Amino acid sequence: MKLRIYLSMAAAALIGLSSCSDFLEQENTYQASEEGFFTTDESIRQATAPLYNYVWNDFNGKFYYSVGDGRSNNLTARWSDYIYPYTNFTETSLSPGLEDAWGSFYSVIAQCNYVISDIENKAGDGVSEEAKIQGIAEARFMRGLAYWYLGSVWNKAIIYTDTKEQINHSVVPANRGVDVIEFGIRDLEFAAKNLSKTASDPGRVTSYSAYGILSRLYLSMAGLTTDGIYDGTNIATDFNRGYRNQYYLDLAAQAALKCIEGPYSLLPEYGDLFTVAQWNNNAESVFQLQWLDGATSAIGWGCNNSISAFFSWSTMVGETNWGNATYASYDIVRTYDPKDRKRRHATIATVGEYYPNLNVQGGGYIYNETESGYDNKCNVVKHVIGTNKDNGISYQQSSGVNTYMMRLAEVYLNYAEAVMGNNESTKDAEALKYFNMVRRRAGMDEKRTLTYEDIHYERRIELAYEGQYWYDLLRRSYYRQQEVVNYLNAQERNAGYEWDENEVCQYAKTSDGTGVSTATAYHLTLPLSDVDLGRNPMLNQSPVPYEFGEREVLHSELF
Repeated sequence: MKLRIYLSMAAAALIGLSSCSDFLEQENTYQASEEGFFTTDESIRQATAPLYNYVWNDFNGKFYYSVGDGRSNNLTARWSDYIYPYTNFTETSLSPGLEDAWGSFYSVIAQCNYVISDIENKAGDGVSEEAKIQGIAEARFMRGLAYWYLGSVWNKAIIYTDTKEQINHSVVPANRGVDVIEFGIRDLEFAAKNLSKTASDPGRVTSYSAYGILSRLYLSMAGLTTDGIYDGTNIATDFNRGYRNQYYLDLAAQAALKCIEGPYSLLPEYGDLFTVAQWNNNAESVFQLQWLDGATSAIGWGCNNSISAFFSWSTMVGETNWGNATYASYDIVRTYDPKDRKRRHATIATVGEYYPNLNVQGGGYIYNETESGYDNKCNVVKHVIGTNKDNGISYQQSSGVNTYMMRLAEVYLNYAEAVMGNNESTKDAEALKYFNMVRRRAGMDEKRTLTYEDIHYERRIELAYEGQYWYDLLRRSYYRQQEVVNYLNAQERNAGYEWDENEVCQYAKTSDGTGVSTATAYHLTLPLSDVDLGRNPMLNQSPVPYEFGEREVLHSELF
């Protein structure tokens, strides 16, 4: 089931949001000019619904995977200019996707600010206090996550809570990355404390969702700070110190456990996560972006999920097939454990693998047999769900399925990582329990001891092409920077390969990659778009501290 989006004034007005001339110049597009829009609890729910899709659209379209998986070398796409500059470390301030993503995150932030302000100042007597709190908490959940992305990708961003005021004073320096992530944490902590434990609609975020995202953000903060709770003075400056802040490692573990207490459970079969029948708002989903199903001519642009179009490699497997030259990197192909067949099958298509959900009327699809010429690549199958004839919901650039932003499997792995903490390994029973639940589902042998390499492998393979791997590497770089840089340079980016049954991974390298620059610490941060720098030259200046007020939510209240 899907969260129902009401295509009324509240939602439809957001369609043109991405065309604003400045990322800060985001109008109050859900309320128009009606002072009394918030008159009932239902009006609050309608106003927050577009925060689950429209405002994220430009991020979702390409940046989700071009940086999350292209930058980290899960993807090879030598002719796709929205991926290969990030894979090759050759991006510039003119690279496609930078402006769209920065603007999309600020669309999220601007609309969240409007929602919060108008609920606080304009809600009528017919709106209950509970609905007000829920609406504000939902908006702060989304805003907090957007700020985490900004702080992670660019290591700086402009923090603001009053969109109208900021538009009048838009040429300002950015704030420090650690402050940006701290702001995101405070928003998510407010959401964790105030969101309901039950969703009012399928797909709505809950307190458990916020705790799950917090487990990720606390792991980031553990690497960005030295010790104790962040106070502006304990920012880490030695990025090769080899340890993280235990205070935030403990918080990450506690937040993960809070999420685990929620209503979620792993789907029994890994592959079912990516089938139309079970994809949307399933038991494992902690948070998904919510997209409408239907042709764009019917639902409009902005609420459609176009990812499938960029991975479908032929008209037999998708309504739009722009993905023939976007495929799994040699590095990830060779990384798969030979026993890891279930996850490999559901993630990348390899020679001879059978997919009954594709080309259904033709008896299914066998990779490199139903159509030949695919023995020198492994296309990504995770986002490929078939044509409308196969599933009844796919249309051109509108797959009808949601975008995974967090699954319970990640929360389990967050917990294991947090518990292992600064140790070389752990035999902690709870960490092993949750880690091995992910392994067992994949048909893999259980571990009796966990190391970083175990967790690294599990996160990369479990969450491949779900936009997370680059952020895993960034998190490691906060305290083992040179190790990560060396790793990036050893990935044989753009290497060619072909089917070879004699190889352990069943594929042999055929050529070295070309066009790849040497990665340095500089490449751990992306440049800002030339367009955005032109609008605000002060973004080029050194970022400045953000002045935080008193904490609204104490950690003792959350745990």
